[in-house]
Amino acid sequence: MTAGERWTPVGAEAGSVPVDPAAMRAARRRWAGGVGVVLTADGDGFRGATVSAFTVVSLDPGLVLVCLDREGRMATVVPVAGRFTVSALERSHEFLAERFAGRAPLPDARLSGVAHRFTATGLPVLAGALAWFDCRVHAVHDGGDHVIVVGGVLTVGLGDDTDDPLLTYEGRYRRIEGV
Repeated sequence: MTAGERWTPVGAEAGSVPVDPAAMRAARRRWAGGVGVVLTADGDGFRGATVSAFTVVSLDPGLVLVCLDREGRMATVVPVAGRFTVSALERSHEFLAERFAGRAPLPDARLSGVAHRFTATGLPVLAGALAWFDCRVHAVHDGGDHVIVVGGVLTVGLGDDTDDPLLTYEGRYRRIEGV
């Protein structure tokens, strides 16, 4: 804005629409983001879900935030388990992202056929992940149709930097231009 310009509230600009779930979904899809898989354990074995709502909240102390669909099982399993991992996916993990999102055959509770390794706390992280975070649940908040889980990071790991992260934009997987 330049000096003297008036701020126009959201909803009054050309092309704006009322705030409703469809408008929120459309606007959210315009935010490019990374893709990860959250994994935890319950009495039946390991559980996982694909997420794109993930961020590092604090470097010191190490805190991350992940949003879990309230309708999904992970929204109740993670808070009860009290711990979880997040694996940052590489482009070659697209099929795994689809599996943990429920758009391809879901992995079983032993993660059969899914390459993984275990952290010191005994939770799995996906093999070939660009990075991973091993967390304990620090806080859980209501987030409307999602549950917001803040995790205290216990350990962090780095995989190979392939310069090809799995990204999502407009509901599709995308690449960084020039990669």
